[in-house]
Formats: sequence, C-alpha cells, structure tokens
Amino acid sequence: MKSIAVCAALLVAVVAGAASAQDRGPITNLPLPRFVSMKAVEGNVRRGPSRTHRIDWVFKRRHVPLQITAEYGHWRRVRDRDGAGGWMHYSLLSGARTALVEQDMLEMKSRPDPDAMTVARLELGVIARLEECRHAWCQVSTAGYEGWVQRDRLWGAAAASHGD
Repeated sequence: MKSIAVCAALLVAVVAGAASAQDRGPITNLPLPRFVSMKAVEGNVRRGPSRTHRIDWVFKRRHVPLQITAEYGHWRRVRDRDGAGGWMHYSLLSGARTALVEQDMLEMKSRPDPDAMTVARLELGVIARLEECRHAWCQVSTAGYEGWVQRDRLWGAAAASHGD
C-alpha cells in the first residue's frame, strides 16, 4: 500500500513537471505563449520551420506585435492579432514589447486613472511601445506621447505576458 502511494506521488510530480515544461519554449526556456515585435521592415512567414518551406505571406509592418506560440531551432511560430501566422526566423523578431491599439480614439491618460487628464487620443491600429503594465493599465509611448491606456484596449499586452 505504501509503495502505491509513493508511485502515485511520483506520477503526480512527473505530470506536474511536464505541464510546467510545456509552458516554456524548449529552445529559449522563455514562457509560451509570449509577445514580441517585428524587428525587420519585412519578414517571410513560412508554412514550416525552415527556409525550404513555402512562404505563405510576408509581414510588412515594423514593430507590429506578434505572439510566439512555439519554438523549433532558430524558428518561432507566430500569430498576429487576426490569428494569421506561421514560422519566422528568430532574427526577424525583437524582444521589445509593442501593442496594437484596438479602439479608435483611445484616450491616453497622464496616469493610470480614468479621471486623469487626457494626454492624447490614439487611432485604431496604432502601434505603441509598451513600457509597463499595472493591473488594468499599461504605460505606452508613441509619436512623442507617453501615457497610460486601458490594457484591454490593446492587443499584445495580455496579463500573463508582461510581468504582473
């Protein structure tokens, strides 16, 4: 009976370890999924993780946020806001965090408070550099403006992916 309990405890420990290992990339040991941005002006998105795989399309927007969902050697499987994705070479990506504004005329505030002074209004689709996030607010900068916006109005600022 004692050996069954020990085996059951070991099995639970192994399964728990495997589950947490799946949350990290096998190459970088960084969390999966996680957000990055396009470093290059343009980047090929391939059907598989090698240069021999067909190019399905080309991302052509520098600094656009992308979500990494898998790793294989020097390749990262990414997806954009619309769910389109594929495999990109890691050299085309940057760890610098950006976010995409998902609400037209989003108010950027001077501090993380809905009653704070409005610093700027951001148009739908604007890419902003993500400085930090605190609970429901993120500090961003774009076009010479810096301030706070509501996190749920941004794509690329998910709670689990930016140190909360």
